[in-house]
Amino acid sequence: MSLDGDFGLLSPVSASSAVAALTGDRAVIAAILDVETAWAAVLEEAGFVPAGSAAVVAEAAESWAYDAASIAERAQGGANPVIPLLADLRGRVKGLDAGALAAVHTSLTSQDVLDSALMLLARRVVSALLAEVKGTTTALADLAEQHADTLCVGRSLTQHALPFTFGLKAAQWFQGVAAAARRLESLELPVQFGGAGGTLASATVLTEGSLLSPFALADALAGKLGLAPVPAPWHTNRLAVTALGDSLAALTDSFGKIASDLLFLSRPEVAELGEPLAAGRGVSSAMPQKQNPVLSVLIRSAALQAPGLAAQLHLAATNFNDERPDGAWHSEWQAVRGLLRLSLGSAIQLRELAEGLRIFPEAMRRSLEISGPLLLSEAVASSIAPLLGADRAEAKARLQAVVDETLQAPAAEQSRIYTELLREAVPASKLSDEELRALLDPANYVGEAAEISRRILAAYPEFSNTNPKGADRG
Repeated sequence: MSLDGDFGLLSPVSASSAVAALTGDRAVIAAILDVETAWAAVLEEAGFVPAGSAAVVAEAAESWAYDAASIAERAQGGANPVIPLLADLRGRVKGLDAGALAAVHTSLTSQDVLDSALMLLARRVVSALLAEVKGTTTALADLAEQHADTLCVGRSLTQHALPFTFGLKAAQWFQGVAAAARRLESLELPVQFGGAGGTLASATVLTEGSLLSPFALADALAGKLGLAPVPAPWHTNRLAVTALGDSLAALTDSFGKIASDLLFLSRPEVAELGEPLAAGRGVSSAMPQKQNPVLSVLIRSAALQAPGLAAQLHLAATNFNDERPDGAWHSEWQAVRGLLRLSLGSAIQLRELAEGLRIFPEAMRRSLEISGPLLLSEAVASSIAPLLGADRAEAKARLQAVVDETLQAPAAEQSRIYTELLREAVPASKLSDEELRALLDPANYVGEAAEISRRILAAYPEFSNTNPKGADRG
């Protein structure tokens, strides 16, 4: 039993075998070795190392054969994990075929390898992350369509504001996630190749007399790793890293918005929504009756941590001094991995939450009834003020007085009193009882909620897997 592993004991949102497999130390080692293996193949194809060298390096680069704890400890000697890992890789290559040693790390520097490896790690995590996100957005799109007409209360500054629909709430959740995911999906994750000082000096010597240039080798490495080619080394220009961090943080922001809404809407006194039930989930160590919304809690915890990690990347970027930095680069690594872990872990949790979300329309209706017709005060002001035979300011004051008088009454009486006061204010000849009832029906004052939802889903078809009603059909 390992006593020194990081199993996520204090970060349960990312304590997942799927997250560990893609972001753990073993995954980092595998990514570094993949960069070295790909580079060996580039060198062999260019004719710069003996034939068969790449196969030897690939055989030696099986990640299971490397001791992560030993590499981590020895990394203190050179301030990065690439140096001790290379020593181990060279030892294994030498044992297989010493002639292949020339294919290991030639013309590279540690930052080339680790930057490229972290971009490769990010590409793998982002692929898994987007798969989870698309499961979530599909579920949210379904909720938006199924509940297009399900009335609920729209809240503003914590107070009841206007009638709303749960379909629009789900569509707005969808939009936040889909927009952030589209931004992440569009990111280019670049290869790094600059050599010891960012001038490609060693690679220039390597390619002297060849038809190939160092830039051609860099492009070939990018192709083998599935990373974006770049026009120049970016050792101290960290936009690629900060853009990745910003996109991951924006995505967890959208997750956090949903979680924050659910934490309120699942309170017993509100009970409009409920998390999916599962044996043993949501338990309290002291209060057996509780059903804690732990998925939302964990998702929100990730959203609260991510901005600080993204800020760390910007702090590092502004301190990348000289042509290779002293400490700023090193401070990126954990922040990048932390963001990848939190975003993937919370995406897995959110997908389960969205796909199993319990909706309680009756409770939504009860919330509407708390404010009753007062919730239609804006509609009343628009429709009744012109009927009062006064200037706009005076009419508005009279209607405000009606509201003020209503609010002085006991809550149970407010709906009746408000309706009666309005009836007294406007003669039936100008507004019939039937017209007044229609005016005070929340279903008649949700504006363009359905159309807004339709437009949102239509704007992100790749994330909805639906053909929203009314959307253009090709």
